Amino acid sequence: MATTDLEADQPAQATGPAQPAQHVEPPQAVRDVAASGASRFAAELLARADIRLNGARPWDMRIHDPQVLERVVALGNLGLGEAYMDDQWDCDRLDEFFARVLRAHLDEQIDPARLVFHALKARLMNRQTVRRAWKVGQQHYDIGNAFYEAMLDKRMTYTCGYWSGGARTLDEAQEAKLDLICRKLGLEPGMRLLDIGCGWGSLMKFAAEHYGVSCVGVTISKEQAALGAERCKGLPVEFRLQDYRLLDEKFDRIASVGMFEHVGHKNYRAYMEVAHRCLVDDGIFVLHTIGKNRRDTTPDPWVDKYIFPNGELPTIGQIADASGGLFVVEDLHNFGADYDRTLMAWHANFEAAWPRFAPEMGHRFYRMWRYYLLSCAGAFRARDIQLWQYVLTRHGLLGGYRRPQA
Repeated sequence: MATTDLEADQPAQATGPAQPAQHVEPPQAVRDVAASGASRFAAELLARADIRLNGARPWDMRIHDPQVLERVVALGNLGLGEAYMDDQWDCDRLDEFFARVLRAHLDEQIDPARLVFHALKARLMNRQTVRRAWKVGQQHYDIGNAFYEAMLDKRMTYTCGYWSGGARTLDEAQEAKLDLICRKLGLEPGMRLLDIGCGWGSLMKFAAEHYGVSCVGVTISKEQAALGAERCKGLPVEFRLQDYRLLDEKFDRIASVGMFEHVGHKNYRAYMEVAHRCLVDDGIFVLHTIGKNRRDTTPDPWVDKYIFPNGELPTIGQIADASGGLFVVEDLHNFGADYDRTLMAWHANFEAAWPRFAPEMGHRFYRMWRYYLLSCAGAFRARDIQLWQYVLTRHGLLGGYRRPQA
């Protein structure tokens, strides 16, 4: 596993005879006034979510450096997340802190002018071209298979589990989700299944073992493809290290679980066209994706920088626009509340396994990963983001579609 400790940004070194102008710090009194103003603003804002600065409750925010509040006002969640990584503040229950912040819509009260370029870039550029698409594989999924084996369930399923059917453990929730997808697809022995964004192959392995199908999966992660092939040895399962846009062959069924979040709005239509050309006329396509409630928002800058580069959550309207004229929506199932419990289970596993990885990955990575898992759990708890499973067909099923019982 490559070392992944994250270093704080360092100032560039000057070269040549010309000397850069020296940065002049404002007087301490000026900095104190600015900090106190930011503190008052933050305290008033957080009070709307019943969060106190330096309070004693588990979801209260404990400030170690008053400059953190200026970072938040200037940079929103990017500043908040980086300040947490830099040990400038703490909270015993980050998940509940974020659930309260987002439920009270406090994020909508801060609009950092310094992030205008990020917003413009997200809206105008295609950040998920064939060349750029591999970046998330290298930065996120290729940090080491041993790390993910420790955090995930025994099948290494890195998407939302299905707890609503009565699952008691993470393993049970993930198997319930895999089986639900297989039943929604109507898998039968001898069918050929395409998994777009197959990860370590948990769905393909489950489908091959329990439903007698053969599978082809595409991924942009070398680590996932290598371990997945090893775990599926002896089964009719093929892994391809390949961009989804290069697919052009027929399959009886298609599934895409937790990959559409990496496609980007500039490519939604192209993605649907790929699925359409690869699905047989009477086939079924299950699309499982995280989604957002509002179209007019940009990707979170902290998540974009540290966790999922070039990622973007779709809306129901964007999926409808992209699939219009290509697919009939047979069913839409939202079980986003189950992602809260899934993320909390991943966090518990991460904390238990961390002593094994701490020497190599470092303290700042620990703070980053903890912030990632718990802030996302809070977002799902607040219902700020959702988890959708679409069932799509090319022409509509005669007589209609009936969702399998959980």
